[in-house]
Amino acid sequence: MATLVPPPPKRQRREEIARTKVQQDVTANLPPDRGSFKARFVDADGQQMADVIEVPIGDASEKNVSLLLNTLLGREQDEFLPYRFRIHLPEKDGDDKGIVVDQYPPDLYALLKSHGIDNPFETTLTLAAEPQAVFRVQSVTRLAHRIPGHGSAILACAFSPAASRLLATGSGDHTARIWDTETGTPKFTLKKHRGWVLAVAWSPDGTRLATCGMDGNVILWDPATGQMIGKEMTGHAKPVLALAWEPYHSMQDGVLQLASASKDGTVRVWAATTGRVQHVLSGHKGSVTCVKWGGAGLIYSASHDKTVRVWDAAKGTLVRELKAHAHWVNHLALSTDFVIRTGYFDHLTGGGAAGADGIPETDEGKKEKARARYEKAATAHGKSGERLVSASDDFTMYLWDPLQNKPITRMVGHQKAINHVTFSPDGLFVASSSWDNHTKIWRAHDGGFASTLRGHVAPVYQCSWSADSRLLVTASKDATVKVWNVRAAKLAADLPNHEDEVYAVEWSPDGQRVASGGKDKAIRLWRN
Repeated sequence: MATLVPPPPKRQRREEIARTKVQQDVTANLPPDRGSFKARFVDADGQQMADVIEVPIGDASEKNVSLLLNTLLGREQDEFLPYRFRIHLPEKDGDDKGIVVDQYPPDLYALLKSHGIDNPFETTLTLAAEPQAVFRVQSVTRLAHRIPGHGSAILACAFSPAASRLLATGSGDHTARIWDTETGTPKFTLKKHRGWVLAVAWSPDGTRLATCGMDGNVILWDPATGQMIGKEMTGHAKPVLALAWEPYHSMQDGVLQLASASKDGTVRVWAATTGRVQHVLSGHKGSVTCVKWGGAGLIYSASHDKTVRVWDAAKGTLVRELKAHAHWVNHLALSTDFVIRTGYFDHLTGGGAAGADGIPETDEGKKEKARARYEKAATAHGKSGERLVSASDDFTMYLWDPLQNKPITRMVGHQKAINHVTFSPDGLFVASSSWDNHTKIWRAHDGGFASTLRGHVAPVYQCSWSADSRLLVTASKDATVKVWNVRAAKLAADLPNHEDEVYAVEWSPDGQRVASGGKDKAIRLWRN
């Protein structure tokens, strides 16, 4: 038998009728009127984009400000571009060389108050507008292919910049392999190494693949035929741990060069066409764990001797030694890594033939496009020149201007050794993966902490950004791959199909797929 609720008493009914006859004070529920400010929009070069306009603070969310700028520029609604804004706060004496806020705040009024701006109406804020990627990469969510073939753990993987359907892997079974990621089938097995293959690296034009390993040799391969190019590059006395190609725009006389870093404490620079040693960069007193080739003619090397060295790539001489870390330096990242790795390829090219899909027909045209992409990345976001981040076993990272001897800032927060560090393609953020099970996001402009991505239950070995800098994929000892929404600092997808530790992961330059490999010997390809 159901229980009926008794009717309300007469007194309660009378009070309810009385309330309906009273005029409600709606102003109590309205947001406070915090006034307005004057907005001056500038582009990445500091050029004013539109007239200075007054903006109500209550309506000044980043989305609304982006819509306002598109309207001021006279664009039709279907032509609107999404913008990200950096806020230049003026100093109290009124000049425009004050504090720069990289990330647009959820509460602009609170930000202004915290910097002593009590009357926003008398303030002109300079908003540096940076168009976000005109394409959006969708999060990978499903396993497209599981491809066995390697006889031992997969230690490295890399997508070709020219055709993201080509993937190279290096393994403990002494071989490297090239895979067709569209069909999920093997193309070539590269058998010449006599030890673990520790690193694979595509040339920026996609015409060569370099491999190195425990045998101390560097080998070049033709990805179209799977055949070795020339002879093995010998000379290192111990295993070769890392490779770095010369940027395409720096190439002289049509000859690309390659740098290799070894446990013997040296970096060797090779001519890719002849296999001859151009320079031997010696001076480190421990294993050289990482090498990067910058776009301004400098080579950077990190070592177990706790230092980072900067070399002149043309002369083979030491430029400066960067000392700050208290333990081994494990990894380096350049703010221009993405454009250096992809050369003249961008999201419009799609790996097409010369003359199609935005790829220049001439070699000089390709160099000019690669140079333009590099210069745009190197001078973006109000800074001049590329930046360097070093990650160490001392639980810290340092942000460097390579032209200075002292670091810009020390980045602390990890509780254990840091394995891997990488800049986002747009140069705004840095991601670091550590043995403390966490990946952290940092602001690239000043090295400030942004967020921690928690979810892995074991050390995180590697991470890789999507081409639009919105998503990050991580690989861990816990046998999972995870995709993160960086701005929200939330998990976007959990990919648990591996059977053991995942050592290597990479997001393809076109954003279409992710590859991962590890101790279970099979490469996994993930799609959206």
